[in-house]
Amino acid sequence: MIRVQNLVKTFGSFTAVNDVSFEVAEGEIFAFLGPNGAGKTTTIKMLTTLLQPTSGSISLDGLNPKTHHNQVRQRFGIVFQDPSLDGELTAWENMELHGVLYHVPSKIRRQRSEELLKLFELWERKDEQAKKFSGGMKRRLEIARGFLHTPRILFLDEPTLGLDPQSRNQLWSHVKRVNETEKVTVFLTTHYMDEADRVAHRIGVIDHGKLVAQGTPREIKDSTGTETLEDAFLKLTGDNIRDESASSTDQLRQFAKMWQKGGR
Repeated sequence: MIRVQNLVKTFGSFTAVNDVSFEVAEGEIFAFLGPNGAGKTTTIKMLTTLLQPTSGSISLDGLNPKTHHNQVRQRFGIVFQDPSLDGELTAWENMELHGVLYHVPSKIRRQRSEELLKLFELWERKDEQAKKFSGGMKRRLEIARGFLHTPRILFLDEPTLGLDPQSRNQLWSHVKRVNETEKVTVFLTTHYMDEADRVAHRIGVIDHGKLVAQGTPREIKDSTGTETLEDAFLKLTGDNIRDESASSTDQLRQFAKMWQKGGR
């Protein structure tokens, strides 16, 4: 579903992504892990058409994002770390707006919205403004919305940041259910190692722009001689504190601009 070969992205003399290659199978949950500034955000931007690679190739569902950007955008959904709901709109209206933007036919849009709001346990609150929702409810709504246009791939950037353990567990139960029933490929980033260990089929670890490990959580722990994924991650990337990466709000704004430009 996702194929990345010898991917490179440079900004002047700085190499943000350095000869990265990996594949993600259809229906797989793939966790892309790395410290701040490791190259995760830059890689995701290239996968989601926000940046053009300096060299190397990307294929999403058999399409090249560089030459088929509109078709590729129809095939994936994105949930960035920062909130992107319209708080003045109800849950139902947020779903409707998303469906209209993705040209989902009215009948299908409404049927799909009802199914997803029920699945994510938001149906009883569908007529309430999103700004009145708790953090966990807002997150569930954003992810339900991301599934609305039936994407082949869903990108989740730190989807559970700041949520309590109960909300995190509930959210992943819903995501895994859609992943299993609709065979949606999920590409996620997270700093919760226990979360990645529990939900991901396979993991890629990037550091200083290079992919330093990939495999199942068990394979990565075995290869590093560690008992937990957090210990394996620290062994692979060190324990130095890194600078924060670019704001995901900026990513969302950039994606919206690219979408509008490409749709003209």
